[in-house]
Amino acid sequence: MSTAALAAAAEPAISAEGIRVVYDGFRALDDVTIAVGRGESYGLVGESGSGKSTLLRAIAGLAPVADGRIVVNGRTLEGERRDKSFYRAVQMVFQDPYGSLHPRQTIDRLLQEPLAIHGIGDAETRIRRALDEVGLGSAFRFRYSHQLSGGQRQRVAIARALIVEPSILLLDEPTSALDASVQAEVLNLLEALRRDRGLTFIMVSHDLGVVTHMCDRLAVMRQGRVVEYLTTPDLVEGRLKEDYTRRLMVASKGFVRETL
Repeated sequence: MSTAALAAAAEPAISAEGIRVVYDGFRALDDVTIAVGRGESYGLVGESGSGKSTLLRAIAGLAPVADGRIVVNGRTLEGERRDKSFYRAVQMVFQDPYGSLHPRQTIDRLLQEPLAIHGIGDAETRIRRALDEVGLGSAFRFRYSHQLSGGQRQRVAIARALIVEPSILLLDEPTSALDASVQAEVLNLLEALRRDRGLTFIMVSHDLGVVTHMCDRLAVMRQGRVVEYLTTPDLVEGRLKEDYTRRLMVASKGFVRETL
């Protein structure tokens, strides 16, 4: 077993066991199990509709869990309800940065809001530091989201998630709406933040190049189920058990990137 796998087994930051999510009789997730170690970056891959984003939403309390158990930082979660302490520890970055930022609020207001919700003081210092950390700077504080590029908006979304100092980020295709060059910048930013802060990531992506660059291990999903668990070296070297995973690789021919 790999070092990352041993870490996940011994001290998981997140474990989801036998998760089932049902919408109007349709099983969006069916007996899904993953375990993510502290400080690990874990990938969820699969075709559209395979259940990747639904699993993130189930962990975040945004999708109804019909069966199974979710444990985050040693705490078993009950139902869909999440309290402030959960959202202080676990933050989510969505695919569409424009849709996730209020168009009538300045960046300053967007960053003040989570601090106010969680009763965190010293907003001035924290906002300046958050913007500097994502490579924007204080000049962006009083702009509106429509005045920013897609990459800049996603940096604001990342700053908003990080400003409450979480230990876990749930990343739902955080760069898929961005141009390739901007995508690389944001991915490198995320990796640097994970390393510097010791963050745990669960990253949904349809791009196997992103997964091999960012993740230690991954789960391959199809029709609401996990069909294969892999390490990144397994994926790169083609040590695969399932035909479905091989077909994903063929569909993403040329996915291996030496640098981003």
